[in-house]
Formats: sequence, structure tokens, C-alpha cells
Amino acid sequence: MTLFAWRDEYSVKIPSIDAQHRRLVDLLNDLHAGMLSGASRETLAPVLDGLVDYAVKHFAYEEGLFAEHGYPRAPLHIAQHQRFVEQVTTFRGKHAAREANLRMEVMVFLKDWMIQHILGSDRDYSEHMIARGVK
Repeated sequence: MTLFAWRDEYSVKIPSIDAQHRRLVDLLNDLHAGMLSGASRETLAPVLDGLVDYAVKHFAYEEGLFAEHGYPRAPLHIAQHQRFVEQVTTFRGKHAAREANLRMEVMVFLKDWMIQHILGSDRDYSEHMIARGVK
């Protein structure tokens, strides 16, 4: 069972970013599949790490574009990235310390955050970046 199916409506019309978003969706679905299969904490930890690490790289890519192309709402967008990274890093630490388990609520939070962020904040920069030739 897939947690998050990519739909064309999630596209920001920038191929490099859409590809990264699809990879994030794949990583989230891999984590969800592992959770549903009853995989051990030791098996899930590197999958969770991979998702968090890729999200950080993706955010850095977007933030680099913001700086390069003078995106005027960059500070607000970057603050959203920072809050998300803080939340998932805290959870990752608790998971590693056996203080938290990967539950459906966490998966739904990750999925909902991703959808809302793509359809809201990411769509907001799309036109600005496309007008400046970002692909």
C-alpha cells in the first residue's frame, strides 16, 4: 500500500525540482512500506536517515536557487524548511534512542507536510523561477 502517490497536480513545472520531489515521495513510501512490514528499528533507521538527508539536500538546492535568482519570499520559505528539519531531526534522534516509534501519525505528518509545502510554498516560487529560466 502506497502512502503517497505522485500526481501531476504536485508539479511545480520545474523538472529538476519535480524530480527531487518525486524522489522524496519514493523515500517516504519506502519508509512507510518498511513500517507496515514490521521492519525492525535497525532496518528502518537508515531509511529514515536517507529521507531526512535527502530532504536537507533538496532544501539546500531550493535555497541556492532563491539566492541566485532573488526570490523575495525566501526568508519565510527557508524558515519553513528549518522548522521541518528540526522536527524530523528531533524525531530521528528519539527513534534512534528508542524513545519514539515510527507510527502512522508520523507518516501522515510527513506526507501532509510534503503535500502542503509543495502545493503552497513551492508553487509560490515556481513562476518566479520559471521566469528566470530555472529548469
